[in-house]
Amino acid sequence: MRKAIILTCLGLATGLLFGAGPPQAEITNGQIRAKIYLPDAKRGFYRGTRFDWSGVIGSLEYKGHNYYGPWFDKVDSSIRDFGFVGPTVLAAPSSAVSGPADDFLIPQGWDAAKPGETCVKIGVGAIRKDDKPYNRVGLYPIVNPGKWTIRRQRDSVEFTHELNDPVSGYGYVYRKLIRLEKGKPAMVLEHHLRNTGRLPIQGMVYNHNFLVLDKQPSGPDFTITVPFQIQTRQPIKKDFGAIHGNQVVYLKTLQGDEEMGCNIRGFGESPADYDLRIENKKVGAGVKITGDHPLVNLNLWSIRTTVSLEPYIALKIEPGSEFAWKASYEYYTIPVK
Repeated sequence: MRKAIILTCLGLATGLLFGAGPPQAEITNGQIRAKIYLPDAKRGFYRGTRFDWSGVIGSLEYKGHNYYGPWFDKVDSSIRDFGFVGPTVLAAPSSAVSGPADDFLIPQGWDAAKPGETCVKIGVGAIRKDDKPYNRVGLYPIVNPGKWTIRRQRDSVEFTHELNDPVSGYGYVYRKLIRLEKGKPAMVLEHHLRNTGRLPIQGMVYNHNFLVLDKQPSGPDFTITVPFQIQTRQPIKKDFGAIHGNQVVYLKTLQGDEEMGCNIRGFGESPADYDLRIENKKVGAGVKITGDHPLVNLNLWSIRTTVSLEPYIALKIEPGSEFAWKASYEYYTIPVK
């Protein structure tokens, strides 16, 4: 039996677990090597209140290609979400994350809470509500960070986050396992969320999927493919990109502060439509992302440093119940063109 390294922490991990810099763990299955950042309130790579703190992926290498890494150059608390100063890409603290990153959208209990009271952001903790509408890229005080337990093996890292917020009525045990499949160039994100509070947990969760493939600029070398005919609510910016059947293509390389994206429709109610591919013909590499629940929304967002394809699924968990979902990532190479 393989031995596991286990860290249990009240609140968040304190101190460095592996090496210098932000606390991190490296895992490998012989084909893939990945660097996983660990939760830490003082030294963690990510300390915002938007994204789930567990399993921020700093890099993933396969056959000489690196799929992830920071899409920004600097964290700047004076900006709302992201911005540009010359060649420098800036990110606000709550947006400054890396790789596949889960966001549970609206905090549980936000609408019912009064200013100054708490509500719950899954994977973050109990946060204090202010007197303004919820700002998904805002930075909120964390009143109760919960308890993290981290279990690391050679080819996996498992995070468990336990939180109980009696004032708001929400509580949960959230487990997220990042594992590399044996003998395959594949990574799986397994999620289990048990509702331990007195109120239902409901809403949506999505993964932002910040792809930074060999630091290639977003442009015509990239192609996005889905298994259905794409429809959109609004057209892609003229001269930036286009839809060709079941593909999104770039017509120009993004520069400066240019953005390209769209809301993608046309998927059905089957998980079979949660089958997304992003390929870059210049470097000859791609990734296939699949899920085991139906899509309820799908967005594309990109600036010059990242191509982000964001699949959403629905959550509704009654008190005492548990919900599980999985996202799989298959990395591969293609002929260079």
